Amino acid sequence: MKILLTGASGFIGTNAVEHFTANGDVVCNVDAQPPLNPAHAAFWKKADILDAASLVAPFAEFAPDAVIHLAARTDCDENTTVEAGYRLNTDGTRNVLAVIKATQSVRRAIITSSQFVCGPGYQPQHDEDFHPATIYGQSKVIAEQLTRAAALPCVWTLVRPTNIWGPWHERYRREFWRVVAKGWYVHPGGAPVVRCYGYVGNVVRQMRKILDLAPEVVNGQVFYLGDPPGDIALWVNAFSRALRGKNVRVVPRPILATAGIIGDVISRIIRRPFYINSSRFRSMTSDYPVSMDKTFGVLGDPPASLEQGVAETVAWLRQNR
Repeated sequence: MKILLTGASGFIGTNAVEHFTANGDVVCNVDAQPPLNPAHAAFWKKADILDAASLVAPFAEFAPDAVIHLAARTDCDENTTVEAGYRLNTDGTRNVLAVIKATQSVRRAIITSSQFVCGPGYQPQHDEDFHPATIYGQSKVIAEQLTRAAALPCVWTLVRPTNIWGPWHERYRREFWRVVAKGWYVHPGGAPVVRCYGYVGNVVRQMRKILDLAPEVVNGQVFYLGDPPGDIALWVNAFSRALRGKNVRVVPRPILATAGIIGDVISRIIRRPFYINSSRFRSMTSDYPVSMDKTFGVLGDPPASLEQGVAETVAWLRQNR
């Protein structure tokens, strides 16, 4: 299959290019930035999805069978607006949808949204039941609405990745995995914190499965991507054992909450987030599960275990210290 990916210079896209090419697909990466993996330079066509005209030539020349739209701003900046800070997710998606409609070769399209279209603690009753808690989440709601309104002539599917991790995740490498490797990470005590994480190797396989399934199974559908929800302590300790040979330390929540407040002060002084602050404390102690039943029922169980994913990620980390 000829697969064009937007934003494949980033984390998920880098893994997708690696997996698809290894399995015989022909790929094209349309991105404003060069690939994270220099070995993928041959697949890269430079284009900015905010510049609609720049998308025409790569689509026409490659004539893809399928398009996976990954390009997005994915951080959570609450000091901006959708219009000012997240045009990549709204106007950019509008441009991608337009060029998909204009490219006759396209038979399948996957448009990437996010679990953040519904914030923690909110369980949607249907696919268009939104409750975003962040500006980033709001931008992804708009991206989903644009997709539904586009009347694409091909089979299309919306996917909502959960907390995805694995090789080429640069922010986790700089922050979480570095802190764990140094033994600085501490985990909150008390009740388990249940969240959905997803090994990127499983996620790219879920995307590829969507492209292969019968149209009536995936057309117009929404799938969360990732692994089953579970206690994040299992994930944290799997990395700690692989990187340090032992589990992380557990600290009572009141102590961590106080440390978070102190970290807020330090963050303001150093003008960047400290290792622990109130925002990270809330993230560490907030449940955020989503229902994966539909995903596994249609796409099957994730092939790679937590241990496999951790082993592959740690091997990459050691190669890229």
